[in-house]
Amino acid sequence: MSVVGRRRSCQHDPSRPVAQWPPHITESWMETTTTDRKRKALLVLRIVVSLAMLGVLFLQVDDVAFSEVIPPWSAGNGLWLLGAATLTFVGIGVSAARWHQVLAALGVHARWRHLFSHYLAGQFVSNVLPTTIGGDVLRVSRLSRETGLGPSTFASVVLERLSGWIVLPLITFSGLALNPGLRGLGRASTVATAIALVTLVGLMGVVIFVADKRLLGRFTSSEGWQRFVGAVHLGVDGMRRRPTDAMAVLAVGIGYQLVLVLAALMAAQALHIPQVGLTALLVFMPAVLIIQVLPIGISGLGLREGAFVLFLKPLGVPAEKAIALGLLLYLLNLVTSLPGAGAFALGNRRRAGAPGGQVPR
Repeated sequence: MSVVGRRRSCQHDPSRPVAQWPPHITESWMETTTTDRKRKALLVLRIVVSLAMLGVLFLQVDDVAFSEVIPPWSAGNGLWLLGAATLTFVGIGVSAARWHQVLAALGVHARWRHLFSHYLAGQFVSNVLPTTIGGDVLRVSRLSRETGLGPSTFASVVLERLSGWIVLPLITFSGLALNPGLRGLGRASTVATAIALVTLVGLMGVVIFVADKRLLGRFTSSEGWQRFVGAVHLGVDGMRRRPTDAMAVLAVGIGYQLVLVLAALMAAQALHIPQVGLTALLVFMPAVLIIQVLPIGISGLGLREGAFVLFLKPLGVPAEKAIALGLLLYLLNLVTSLPGAGAFALGNRRRAGAPGGQVPR
């Protein structure tokens, strides 16, 4: 049989019944179909869980008129909402700047506008599209094609996320220091402080684990998926050796979280929640951000609103107002993610290995 004939015999005709496909193709098709079904089932389950949590929250709220939860439209409310939306969108740009700072510390050169485009596309995927593929995966994929440095790009996204988490407990402790009265709010103060302490200790453990040469350090010369793990170790080790770069990354991370706090403050003003001040959000907003990323539900729906009810109730905020604040922040994230549709659709057309990438120092 000729080479062409052998190749044709290895291929399958999609019009043929599945039972007549070659065994290896049938098994691959069945595995892919099963995986897709599991992903769709998991997505549906997460949506149901989110709706159930929101339903439980609303059942705890007394009969309240819609007008009491959402104040009448006015020019003042519109300006507060516009300010909150603007800051939420600015936060995406600051996130791209944080990513840019991490890449610079790793010795990988990328243009901020490209990173901003990738971040926008990632936000669109995470907040708008009903998919189990996260925005971080999209960012790694697109920047890897642009720079040709897959492991370093993967490490940059991991370290960028890690730096964002590290500053959250610091902001909570700063808020408690600025307003000591927030320390005596019972369960709300206890839970926020506990979340900050557990997060900080946990992240310190992760950094020590990743930086240990005997653990992840042994993967720096490996091939395959292990080289991605080794790249994260090299990144952390590089940050440790260059504290100035590390402090610059943390500074941008703090700026990003403060932008989110100010956006939440404006959203609270738009909803006429005067009890929520700047220091209260400094203390409780980081805890809300940590809680809402738990892999329960979809996009933090239900978790975020429940957390706001817990933290804002001691301040005199009605449960329905706290739920409304959580839902408004979700809608703001959703709306500001929509411009990422264009970046997602256009994709990354730069050739792999294009000039601009360098091996980490």
